[in-house]
Amino acid sequence: MQVSYDLSGKRAVVTGGASGIGLAAAERFVASGASVVLWDQDGDRAAAEAGRLGAGVSAVAVDITDDASVDAAATQSVSDGPVQILVNSAGIGGSGFPLWECDPDAWRRMIDVNLVGQFLVCRALCKQMIATGWGRIVNIASVAGKEGNTNASPYSASKAGLIGLTKSLGKELIGTGVLANCICPAVIETPMINQMTQEQMDYMTAKIPMGRLGTVDEVAALIAWLSSDDCSFSTGAVYDISGGRATY
Repeated sequence: MQVSYDLSGKRAVVTGGASGIGLAAAERFVASGASVVLWDQDGDRAAAEAGRLGAGVSAVAVDITDDASVDAAATQSVSDGPVQILVNSAGIGGSGFPLWECDPDAWRRMIDVNLVGQFLVCRALCKQMIATGWGRIVNIASVAGKEGNTNASPYSASKAGLIGLTKSLGKELIGTGVLANCICPAVIETPMINQMTQEQMDYMTAKIPMGRLGTVDEVAALIAWLSSDDCSFSTGAVYDISGGRATY
């Protein structure tokens, strides 16, 4: 049975909300009474999922690596009321090469999407959260950011950066009523795993003591708690959901 959190009257933005962890989080928010705006580069898919989720859910097509696109999406999303919850779930995976064989443009693209994009989204929504006096920010990092995955230097570096960003932001927000935390999943069953090689998949699954991939619903449950009033004494924190893989 799902634990229910009362999020009625709250408005959430979920990046990468058209699929994977983002969509599962949005579904959990809707079930808890929140209104939700799905941000996704695939605007058509986001609109379709918003229609499926029903009243109170809308969609915005946005490129989180583009300042103007993010600012426009933020303006549109707060037009019907302030946003109190932000889940930064948009991201990409990939590589499969040792650092010295990585394409520099692909390396930069990973950092742009997985780190710079998260910065731009937080920057665009933080001030109005502070003005409201209550907010929850949940950034989706990765256990790769803590341990460093073999043949995944751009992904590992981007997620390590996001962990550092969250720790800093959480401290900066103290006293505002806004909390910022991040989650470090191991491999989760999402469309992103299709961007990985079988060798990467086998390597990462073998490192999980529970011997299986995580599910989006398991991650969404943690996101729901971090987005609720029940989470009141954590900020700048890193939460593992890794099937026993994490060592610190």
